Amino acid sequence: MYVPFDELSRQARVWVYQSDRPLSEAEISLIEEAAPAFLESWATHGKPLKASFRLFHSQFLVIGVDEQVQAASGCSIDSSVSFVQALEKELEVSFMDRGKVAFVSEGKVFLEALPQLKTSIEAGRVTADTSTFNNLVSSKQELEEKWLMPAKETWLKRYFN
Repeated sequence: MYVPFDELSRQARVWVYQSDRPLSEAEISLIEEAAPAFLESWATHGKPLKASFRLFHSQFLVIGVDEQVQAASGCSIDSSVSFVQALEKELEVSFMDRGKVAFVSEGKVFLEALPQLKTSIEAGRVTADTSTFNNLVSSKQELEEKWLMPAKETWLKRYFN
């Protein structure tokens, strides 16, 4: 059952999908139409999931499920991944590329490919204080509190010692 994102508990489980480019207004509209329809029927073993989504920065799709109501199973998680993969095909975008790290500078999101990261740090494009997205957050509370952090407080800290 689809609910507004704000109605999910802070303990709700979340999955963050980072687009390899900013989404256009038309693409955002398509997702805003397709996601509620998918989530309304999303279920595990025939039981509806209390679920929602939100788009952030025109580049991140976050899907959440309130597991205090009903836990997602492997099959239901697979179906959500299939939904995201269908969006990828329709929009010609990648939400599954884990080879890029997203940062914020001067209010804008930019991506750095992992192989270029050390060079970007050496050039000063990415600093210890550059805000970065931790897409491995697993709850709505972590999304709110630990998703966007200075690079020095994430797994990237090893580059700044």
